[in-house]
Amino acid sequence: MKNEEVKANLGTGQQTALVASAITLTLAAVKALVGYRFGSSLLVADGFHTFSDFTVIFASWFGLFLAARKKTERFPYGLYKAETLVSFIIGLFVTWAGAEVLLEGVKKLGPAVSTYNFPLLPVIVSLISMLIGYFLARREGSVGRAINSQSLKAIAQDSYLNIAVSFAVLVGILAAYFSIHYVEGSLLITISLFILKLGFETIWFSLLILLDANLDRQLQSEITREISTIQGVTGVQGVKVRQAGPFRLVECNIESNPDVPLYQAHGVADRVEDRVKESFPYIESVYVHVEPGKNRTVVAIIPVKAIEGLGSKVHGHFGRAPYFVVVRIGETGPEIEDFYYNEHLENKGSIHVGVKVIRELTRYGLNTVFTSQIGEISFHMLKDAFVDIYKARENETVADVIERFRRGDGEALSAPTHPAEKSLAEGVIRTGKGEA
Repeated sequence: MKNEEVKANLGTGQQTALVASAITLTLAAVKALVGYRFGSSLLVADGFHTFSDFTVIFASWFGLFLAARKKTERFPYGLYKAETLVSFIIGLFVTWAGAEVLLEGVKKLGPAVSTYNFPLLPVIVSLISMLIGYFLARREGSVGRAINSQSLKAIAQDSYLNIAVSFAVLVGILAAYFSIHYVEGSLLITISLFILKLGFETIWFSLLILLDANLDRQLQSEITREISTIQGVTGVQGVKVRQAGPFRLVECNIESNPDVPLYQAHGVADRVEDRVKESFPYIESVYVHVEPGKNRTVVAIIPVKAIEGLGSKVHGHFGRAPYFVVVRIGETGPEIEDFYYNEHLENKGSIHVGVKVIRELTRYGLNTVFTSQIGEISFHMLKDAFVDIYKARENETVADVIERFRRGDGEALSAPTHPAEKSLAEGVIRTGKGEA
């Protein structure tokens, strides 16, 4: 789901909360009036409890209303955390309601007082309350999950608990009529403990969000893995995820080739931002800081004439070399990782051999190439992939090439050693193929 869709759906959340507020306020008034008319103190208390639910839902609507406001100069990050603040207030109200139900349960632990007439209307009101509570809870929960609204999801959980409270009220009314002792109070005490648990959890979770705690380590790891696969990223130093209402804000430090120009480093940052937003829902903004790569392992390919280990001799041209040696150059020295046989040379009609070789060798994660000569298209293809290209001398051994490089005597190529023929270049433009 795109950010624009989530922002648009905040209106649905507001509408749901506003309708639920009106229904809950009406239900609270009916419970209080019927309870007062028929002398049911339990139903009156449930009416006050439902009124507290109304204040919670209305507060949620207000929080969603603020969260949907556009960013301003004074609030450049938006008012998304207003929804989290409201969730915190909701937690306080839920905890207070749980305490009230607990006290009411303690009061009702005594012997039941029987009534002479069957309390038909209070029973009907309790049943209707459970039915309405069920549909409200389902609607609030589905919308809350759709827009990732913590306040609506918390209200949905509270609505489900209110169904249990209404059921306890119904049982208590019937127990009083049939003179069954202690049932009403015991049920209310049990339910109050669940309500208190929900309230404390909502308060704690909201506080963690307001304090920018890391609440989703799995998402953090998934974002790190996704960024690591982006071309031009040589390392991911840290990913931070903050939650703001239904959205998440991401900050990350990445490493890239220190030799690339500024515009290319900026392009890497743009790719990271776009990929994260496309791959993960509810990401509202991504801040990317690019640093030059440090102590990176060099993975190099070198075109050679024959397979003779580090004594292999450099071929005179990149695309026409029969073999390529893949070397990993770390702090302990060079280590041959693999040899690649250039099978494309066997096909006399094969064109763009250098491009085909590059595409097949990218699986090694190469970041450096040593070559005596290289064509224009292969050169730019490697540069676009953030690969450093260094001059190697024909017939020089691989060991000598690497030794010069480690001493800092490597000559970086800033341009191809020979341009592509005009006709070939035009063919590439027309067909979109690579270089010979």
